[in-house]
Amino acid sequence: MTVFKKSFIPPEFNEKEILRYALCQKADENITALLDECIGECENAFTYNVCWCEMPVKITNGEIDLSFLKTDSKALSKNLSGCEKIILFGATVGIGIDRLIAKYGRISPSKAVLFQAIGAERIEALCNAFNEEVTEKYRKENLYTRPRFSPGYGDFPLDAQRDIFRVLDCYRQIGLSLSDSLLMSPSKSVTAIIGISDKKTECKIPCSDCTKSNCTFRRNEQ
Repeated sequence: MTVFKKSFIPPEFNEKEILRYALCQKADENITALLDECIGECENAFTYNVCWCEMPVKITNGEIDLSFLKTDSKALSKNLSGCEKIILFGATVGIGIDRLIAKYGRISPSKAVLFQAIGAERIEALCNAFNEEVTEKYRKENLYTRPRFSPGYGDFPLDAQRDIFRVLDCYRQIGLSLSDSLLMSPSKSVTAIIGISDKKTECKIPCSDCTKSNCTFRRNEQ
């Protein structure tokens, strides 16, 4: 098994998404100006690094064999139904944004909130860029990707992180570490699984399917 790594070109900032993460439904001129100021201050603080590998997957009687881990997660089984392999990946936008959040947490809470939201938008933008690249690659082989799925989502246990970090060697590859309490550092980081299938199956996993009802970033769905 080979672990690959890549640094991505910075994706464009999506101010609408940043404000969503900041739980700001309406932005007046002051908020807009403050957001522009924060983006200007932090835009060079990010790195955009991903490491990943391809692995086989088998689902038998509800048990998922991910090669490096076995789980009976029903939510992940639904996501990976019909898949014979996966992409396992870790991604991070670096420690710079954590330092800004800590700095402004002491001197400007409003800026700290926006830096938190910017960091959340940045890591999602990085994951989206990687996801699009993977989708394009496998589409040339007449294969299709499923929505990425992370530990802690639905009934997929968070402690699967330990196995993911072990397999990907995340610290050596992209400087991403995991604490005993399963917190990642840098904090604006993600590990996830992308299913690969020869079937073009519509597999959308809406927030309404997730058991984490207290998530502050939960989308409202009709």
